[in-house]
Amino acid sequence: MIEHDIVIVGAGPAGMAAAVAAYDSGVTDVVLLDREDSSGGILRQCIHNGFGLHKLGKELTGPEYAAHYQKEVAKRNIKVYNETMVTSVSPDRIVTAQNREGILKINAKAVILAMGCRERSRGALNICGTRPAGVYSAGTAQKLINCEGYNVGKRVVILGSGDIGLIMARRMSLEGAKVEAVCEIMPYSGGLTRNIVQCLEDFGIPLYLSHTVAEIHGKKRVEGVTIAQVDENRCVIEETKRYIPCDTLLLSVGLIPENELTRNADIPIDPITNGAIVDENRQTAVEGIFACGNVLQVHDLVDYVSDEAELAGMGAAAYVLGKLKPQSTVKTTPGNGVRYVLPQRVSTNKDEDIALFLRVTKPFGKVKFTVRSGENILATAVRLKAAPGEMEKIVIKADKMPLITNDITVALEEL
Repeated sequence: MIEHDIVIVGAGPAGMAAAVAAYDSGVTDVVLLDREDSSGGILRQCIHNGFGLHKLGKELTGPEYAAHYQKEVAKRNIKVYNETMVTSVSPDRIVTAQNREGILKINAKAVILAMGCRERSRGALNICGTRPAGVYSAGTAQKLINCEGYNVGKRVVILGSGDIGLIMARRMSLEGAKVEAVCEIMPYSGGLTRNIVQCLEDFGIPLYLSHTVAEIHGKKRVEGVTIAQVDENRCVIEETKRYIPCDTLLLSVGLIPENELTRNADIPIDPITNGAIVDENRQTAVEGIFACGNVLQVHDLVDYVSDEAELAGMGAAAYVLGKLKPQSTVKTTPGNGVRYVLPQRVSTNKDEDIALFLRVTKPFGKVKFTVRSGENILATAVRLKAAPGEMEKIVIKADKMPLITNDITVALEEL
């Protein structure tokens, strides 16, 4: 058994940003545990640009953004255990991991969970048809192309219009493949507007909304897929079925936060975000355990991941230093048009700004968000449009904190 002040599970963008923030907040005994052979997480395979505009004020590729934080971690001599798989985190903050040298047990004063997401696979979709080669999740195809140098196919159909799927539509086109179609079962895209424009419209790739892949054809290799329109209950409309020849099917059908460790630590999970229930410091319901990044909620921008990780890092440091005292909290609840609000708990005696993150239930035009506590209005924000694929951020100013008397509700009205 060894002891460390703060143990961070995961050395992706969230883990590294949390480590840097914790160190800069006065706790220098910080370690990172990561199962990969090098830190960086998902950023290592995201070779496209668009990272860092909000956080660093410049446009970087994924590996460049990761390198920035790798340098910051190295500058502070923060220990990183690579090729180390964490197998359990107990409620009393005993972290068990294993690597080539054996079993590692760490008694931590605080733990930050930053394990990220995994992709939903074909098995979760129950698509009819055979089981040939050529069916990949979009992230797997991205890693094979960008990190391993393999080309996964020449004629491609993509199911799902999440950001990874949209980016892979562009990537496959740049590699010389023909992307026949992107099908989305919902009546709206799940990705950022900029990705729809830059990855589909600029390359002439058709996006079929309210469509799905009804069947996969092929014996050894994918030979084609049958796509079809779906009704309001997402059931296939038989007369709309049509066959598209292809040799590859990419699935971009959602991300699942890697919360197995979280559940084993008896930490309550939010059924909407599939992440832990946290307060504004990103502390979970189990004292001394914090969560941040995509393991907490699926983000669209890595800049927001870093912002959230810094909150967790500073919160964990404050806890270790004895500055984070138990406080009375109120719940945050989604109102009209809002799917979820994070953090799910907010302290009532804070004297600083608190940012609320949320997603809407469906696409809207011009809307006004209102944050209330009882009859008191804490904040408002007007957006020219709002979509489920784009996270919204609303800040409650410090001078409004005394108005928090009841649970907080965030709702929208169309203008």
